[in-house]
Amino acid sequence: MELRQLRYFVTVVDEGGFTRAAEKLHVAQPGVSAQIRQLERELGQPLLDRSGRSVRLTQAGSAVLPYARAALTAVEGARCAVDELTGLLRGSVAMGMLPSCAPLGVADLLAGFHERHPGVEVSLTESDAGTLLDGVREGRLDAALVAFGGGAPEGIATQTVLDEHLVAAVRCGDPLAGRDTVPLRALAERHLISLPPGGGMRAILDHACTAEGITPRIAFEAGDPGVLADLASRGLGVAIVPESTARDRADLCGVPIVRPRLRGTVALAWRAAGPSGPAARAFLDHARSSLAAFAVAPS
Repeated sequence: MELRQLRYFVTVVDEGGFTRAAEKLHVAQPGVSAQIRQLERELGQPLLDRSGRSVRLTQAGSAVLPYARAALTAVEGARCAVDELTGLLRGSVAMGMLPSCAPLGVADLLAGFHERHPGVEVSLTESDAGTLLDGVREGRLDAALVAFGGGAPEGIATQTVLDEHLVAAVRCGDPLAGRDTVPLRALAERHLISLPPGGGMRAILDHACTAEGITPRIAFEAGDPGVLADLASRGLGVAIVPESTARDRADLCGVPIVRPRLRGTVALAWRAAGPSGPAARAFLDHARSSLAAFAVAPS
């Protein structure tokens, strides 16, 4: 049994298939398949069910997976221990983010870390808030930019980047534009422009509508709040966006939503137990410092 076989096995599970695993590992797909079949022959049991469209763990595979992860973690820990003794910093770190968080300087953050630590491989993943938080909890992500309402989820530590009211953004001249506030129920008959399901801001809206017994009329969805604002500025509906998004636009009026008042938080999230190694610790320190420049105080 070789570490390479275990690494390939874990990557296929994490990526959900051989093709994506091969792309991530930068090897040919037949090579990944061959190594895993060799591992299965050595263990005497199939680890993956290949009969469907997606690859699934067999019962034996589910039993082996935690031991494979532990073996890879132990090897990485040994490397990190040597690196700390020699003053080197290498390895890999993984960051996740919601698509709507791109304007928060993520590219500059990653580039700055790479310049300081060129020996560390950095990867970036976009997904919905739930998937990102699961990745942080399970150690697949070292940090993630996520949005949520209320306090931080269990097992997650956070640093707030944005904490703002959500507003109904409309173009100047819209009947809502002259109002000081608008009840959520008053938006029930309007065409709304919102993030797709899964994002923290959309989840806040959906939960509030459910509590009020409202079915929102979502006319347009986009992953970037700036695009939502563009659509609203052209009279295509009411954009549900953070207060700062509307405040920065001369062609929009942002009306605070009340009864209930909607509020969302964008935060850098990491495991409450702490980073897994020197590279992850250095990355988290760098990310927290970089994102502090974008922090917006509660409005």
